[in-house]
Amino acid sequence: MLDDRKLAVLRAIVTDYVRSREPVGSRVLVERYNLDVSPATVRNDMAVLEEEGYIAQPHTSAGRIPTDKGYRLFVDRLASVKPLSRAERGAITTFLTGAVDIDDIVTRTVKLLAQVTSQVAIMAYPVMGGAVVRRIDIVRLHDTRGLLIMVNSLGKVTQRMVDLGAADDEALSLVRDRLNEAVGGLTPSQAATKLADFAQALAPDLKGTGTSLVACVLDALATDNPTRVVVAGVNNLAQFTDEFDTTIRPVLDTLEEQVVLLRLLGEASEEVMVRIGQENAHANLSTASVVASAYGVEDSWAGLGVVGPTRMDYPSTMASVRAVARYVSRLLAEG
Repeated sequence: MLDDRKLAVLRAIVTDYVRSREPVGSRVLVERYNLDVSPATVRNDMAVLEEEGYIAQPHTSAGRIPTDKGYRLFVDRLASVKPLSRAERGAITTFLTGAVDIDDIVTRTVKLLAQVTSQVAIMAYPVMGGAVVRRIDIVRLHDTRGLLIMVNSLGKVTQRMVDLGAADDEALSLVRDRLNEAVGGLTPSQAATKLADFAQALAPDLKGTGTSLVACVLDALATDNPTRVVVAGVNNLAQFTDEFDTTIRPVLDTLEEQVVLLRLLGEASEEVMVRIGQENAHANLSTASVVASAYGVEDSWAGLGVVGPTRMDYPSTMASVRAVARYVSRLLAEG
């Protein structure tokens, strides 16, 4: 167990190294962090920290830098999540306000996260199984051609071209209203079951149009919307190329592997998750850190977060990821 003084020294080393990117020496720590002890005492504490594996000396006569173990202790015990400023909270609200559907929300969110953290942002689409049908609309494009638009509770918009036959606007409005009465608030599977005999219950002159519309709705409901991850800010890694052991290429390769990213974000919960270096199961991320959180509504959840070097401003990054995840969840709930 480390005493409070050694923990303070470790906190100072992590804080200084994250800020300066330079190995930290004992005299610098005393001068910058008001440790109220001599450089010799700090050197002794650093020797203990190094022996315990919390810090390391990158080369002879250099100062010390945190190890993965040191970062983990810092995150777990020494760091407090930095509260966002009013300006930062306002920026999140402004950036995401006005998103029209789930695609727009995801696109805006990853761009926002990449900007505010200066890391690579990743975000999985929410599992759509828990979404319900919100509304169905029909727009006439030509005499006999129309566009069926279906919106679900997560803001996902699905469109299908439909043959309107000889139906006039009044008939289309009637069938549309009955479709909304039949499937509004139902999950895709429930809606599909409900529509099995829908056309047969219509008046004879509406059955043809009703059959065409039901076929389009069923096709839209059955559309496979595979869970996928959107990535933004890959160029941010360019500023950290010297912080990965040999090359940044393995991290870049991993960012192109959807299965790996989905599995990574699938581990996230509503509490912010931090995986540091070797804690990442995928070998290509052994020199990187991942900060992630879950977002969503009811039983439709997914994860979002950032990937960057282990030399990361964890308190600020954790705060940003948590705030964005909570805001997106509220946005979906209000949708």
